[in-house]
Amino acid sequence: MIVAEPKPIKEILEMVRDYKKILVVGCKGCVTVCNVGGAKEVGILASTLRIAARKDNREIEVGEHTLERQCDPEYVDELKDIIDKYDAVISIACGVGPQFLSERYPEKRIFPGVNTKFMGGAVEHGIWAERCAGCGTCVIHYFGGLCPIARCSKSLMNGPCGGSAGGKCEVSKDIDCVWDMIVKKLMKEGRLDDLLKFRPPKDWTTARDGGPRRLVREELVK
Repeated sequence: MIVAEPKPIKEILEMVRDYKKILVVGCKGCVTVCNVGGAKEVGILASTLRIAARKDNREIEVGEHTLERQCDPEYVDELKDIIDKYDAVISIACGVGPQFLSERYPEKRIFPGVNTKFMGGAVEHGIWAERCAGCGTCVIHYFGGLCPIARCSKSLMNGPCGGSAGGKCEVSKDIDCVWDMIVKKLMKEGRLDDLLKFRPPKDWTTARDGGPRRLVREELVK
């Protein structure tokens, strides 16, 4: 899932300080799972905005709405009957959400209420870790099901660097060296020789290096 964290409230207050009618829009997708942008968080942020305005002796109106997804035009269109009542919108979805809102409602000021971090999953309650860089050509089957692109600090494709020691990355002792994990996993499976096989150079044009990406499923296009 896409993992995000709330923007500091001070930053949000500064973004919308010139607006008196604000709509906070949440998303029931990934940001709900990581407790950042669901209906509960919409209510909390809306209440915080009201309290801050009251403290500054300012009158504001704050609306609340949570969409099924902010990355789908079908759901973004739900706002068309209410968005004109507001001067500004705070989207607490991943970075895709405020962009979809801005494209659908170009006359409105749309502000991001969260900082999008990475694609990953929960390793413990309240702790998420990066697992995928969205490179466009998955090769984890070569590496014991582990991704050296997302999980190696240098995205090395041909083994650990000289800075790896004791199974830890030189960047931080809190980061496990994924290449240490890969080698140990393949040794346990009796497949260490797989790393000696020639692999063609990775096609990085499928990653962000090839420019903004687009996926077309012909069977789904009307």
